[in-house]
Formats: sequence, C-alpha cells, structure tokens
Amino acid sequence: MKKLLYILVFLGMSSCSEDFLEIFPETTLNEGNFYQTQEEFILLANGCYVPMRNYEKDLHWVLAELISDNTSFQYNIRTGEAVRGVIDQFIITSDNRGYGQFWDLSYNGITRCNKLLAEIDREGVSWSNEAYKDRSEGEALFLRALYYFNLVRQYGGVPLVTTPITAQEAVNIDRSTEEQVYQQIISDLESATTHFSNATAVHEDGRANKYAAQALLGKVYLTQKNYTQAASVLKEVIDSGQYSLLPEYADLYDPSNPDFTETLFSIQYSENNRDLSNRFIFMFAPWSSEGEITNRPNISMVSAGWNIPTEDLVNAFEEGDKRKAVSINTWTGPDWDGEIRDLSYIGKFKPPVSAPDDRCGDNMPVLRYSDVLLMYAEALNGLGRTGEAIPFVEMVRNRAGLTDALNGYDQTSLQDLIMHERQVEFCFENQRWYDLKRSGKAVEVMSAHGVREKEMKPFLFDASFNITANKLLAPIPAEQILINRLEQNSGY
Repeated sequence: MKKLLYILVFLGMSSCSEDFLEIFPETTLNEGNFYQTQEEFILLANGCYVPMRNYEKDLHWVLAELISDNTSFQYNIRTGEAVRGVIDQFIITSDNRGYGQFWDLSYNGITRCNKLLAEIDREGVSWSNEAYKDRSEGEALFLRALYYFNLVRQYGGVPLVTTPITAQEAVNIDRSTEEQVYQQIISDLESATTHFSNATAVHEDGRANKYAAQALLGKVYLTQKNYTQAASVLKEVIDSGQYSLLPEYADLYDPSNPDFTETLFSIQYSENNRDLSNRFIFMFAPWSSEGEITNRPNISMVSAGWNIPTEDLVNAFEEGDKRKAVSINTWTGPDWDGEIRDLSYIGKFKPPVSAPDDRCGDNMPVLRYSDVLLMYAEALNGLGRTGEAIPFVEMVRNRAGLTDALNGYDQTSLQDLIMHERQVEFCFENQRWYDLKRSGKAVEVMSAHGVREKEMKPFLFDASFNITANKLLAPIPAEQILINRLEQNSGY
C-alpha cells in the first residue's frame, strides 16, 4: 500500500505556545533517522498535525459540509463541477480526486503518528522533562484516533495500521471492519487521556489535551450509540470546569484573538506563512463579488463560490437566533447568470487581518464546549433521561438569544431539536454530514433537500441527488483498489 508510506517532511512548529504558529524552517525527518532528544520528538509530534491542517483547509469541508444540506456552490461555467460540485450533487465515483486526496493525507498523518509511537520508548532517548514525553505520546495517539475516526466515518472499514511498515507489508493489508477500527480509536483515546493527565505542567494552547481526547471519545461512543459510555466521559469534561461557553457566539470567530475558553481543539492557521495559512474566504465568497468581500481586489476570485449556504440552512435559524448574523452574511450583486441577487456566504471566516494577499488565519474548530453540551444531552436523551438532557440544550440556545423554556418535549422531539441545534450551532464546521448519518435520517433529509435544490437551480445535472443508502459511505479511491487490491464499498 504505497499510499500509506511517506517520508516525513514537514514544517516544524515551535514547542512554545506564543510561537506555535510562527514561521519555522522546513525540517526533514526521514524514515532512517533515530530520534534522541526531547526537541526532536516535539518536532515529530508537531509534524503529526500537518496533514490534518492541510486536509481541513482544502478537502474536509467538501466531504463533510458541501455534501450535506448546509451548503452548495455558485455555478461558474469557467471552473465547472468536476471534483467538488459532483459531490454536492451525490454524483460520486471512486476516481474523484477529492476522496483520493483525503485518503492519502489521512494515512500520511497516521504514518507520522506511528513513527513517533514506535520511537518514543526506545532506549537512549534523552528527556529533560518526562511531561513532554507524555504530551508528545498523547498527541500522536489523539491525532491517530482522529484521523481514523474521520476515515471510518467516510469510508467504513479501512486498513488498520498502527506500526511503521514497509511498502511490501502495506500491499498485504486488507480493510479492517468498522468495529475493529472503532476499537482501535477508543483504545488510542483512552491511552491519550492517561498520557495527557501526566502532562498538564507542559500544556500549551493550540495543542490537543486530555479534555479534547475525552470529548472526542464521547463523540465516538455517541456515533456507536453507546449512550452510557458517552454520557460518562462527556460528564467528566463538563465537571472538570476547564471550559465554558463564551458570552457571545461571535467571539468564537475572531482570527486576531483565537479562542481557548470554549474551543477544546481546533486546527490552527496563521497569516504569517503560506503553508500555515488557509484561503477560506477566498474559496467561500461568491466568485462574482470580486474583491468586495475579501478586501483584496488584487486576488482573483475565479475559483471561489464554494460552500455557499443553502436556503435550507438559512431557513433553519429561528427568529431571534443571534447565530444567524454571525454565520451567514449577504452580498448583493450579479449572480452566475448576471442577475442581481442577494447572495449568502459564510460569515464565520474572515478576510486577512494584515496579510496583503490571500493568506488567512481563521482557525477551524473541531471540538467546542457547546458540542460537549449537546452531545451530553443527546446521550442522556438516548438513555431515556430526557428531562435531565433539556437544561444542556437550553444552555446552548440561551447563548444564542433563544431564552424560551423547552417544555413538552419527549424523547423523539428532543432528539429532533438537538439535531436542529447542531445544524445551526456548527454550520460550516464540518459536522453536518456526520450528524445526519448518525441520526439515521441522512437519506430522507438529503432526498428532500435535493428536490428543493433542483427546483431552484437549472444548472444541476439531471442525475443529481439520486441518493441511496450505499452513498452514505464514500467509495474507496480507485487507486487503492488497483494498487492495493482493496475491496470496494457496495454500489460503486
């Protein structure tokens, strides 16, 4: 499995919190190296984040947000729909580059994590502070679990690799079952929690930590519908008192002042370096807006117009919900056909603060405290403890300006409300597709969404939104079928 094996080449990020996203020289750590110092292992741990940083800015939003009922795209005859637009329309094939690149970057990250975990206990390594060892090991375990969690939610069972392997060994590795992958994810997160518990003295904002590991473990259990375990581990995060909701939802999305009060874990970006930046607003604003939204008229918008909020999402916000104005902005101007319209676009991601070009520094949230609260409510409700669950939903709604008491809810109606809250609370944060699948209503919701989209958009393909149960899993990339003889998912 050649795509599982990589020479580790990455930008080293500092071990100091205030410099975590600053510019650093490229560092090459190849497979033949043996690491002997604390500093080398910190660099190796930093490198484990890099593939995730790269796929979050370019790919994950296509596979987890654009594919959902939250976003679509502004038609552009100059750029077409070959990779992203077809995924939005559920015209999904195994040779789509998006799925292949996401697979490759995920296993790149897993390979880096495996390398660190294989080396860290070798004799002769010098640690001036053992807490850094625990932190580095915890980071590798957490990130490996997150890479696999996203893989299994996309593709189902995937090859499970937990040690460094040769190219020949890789070819002989078959897909593991979903259950086997989940067992490894749970084991990694439990181990990560233990290691992070021993590393609190060297905690740094921006890195994974004990509570991020516990919150992710709660999400894994929730995905498996193991409500007892999910409630137990999520309650530990709540009872820790380490996190709280920010008073204002808007404060979560200020690239000049990253949040670590509500955000347990996010992908960190910086305007200071091309490799460490993202281009979110330059991809997500209407392409016809030119420089009016980005404040950078010198940057072409020809390839923008992606992740445009749908009417379904716009209409999902209740009257008085303060999250709507933060999440969705409007620009008035020519649309794809030259007609003047009010065009929605994502408001959470901002133009550059100081960079003169298209380098942006918005962080991408992965786990927030509101997520913990809503997951805990979902777990309690799944256990039939609906009355106990309601206050945690109210906490999230109250922050959004929705202060009405939630009376008269039963288990079914509260679950529907929680899914609604998750849609508007986490829109554009790459959660909606996974939430729809977990709810068991993905085919129903997306089929109805497709009918509405086709009525409004004459440019969609005739074959769009032909949604069947098999499409809840992405296809195994064609090159993996060819090179590594992996079994394809049903229906592709």
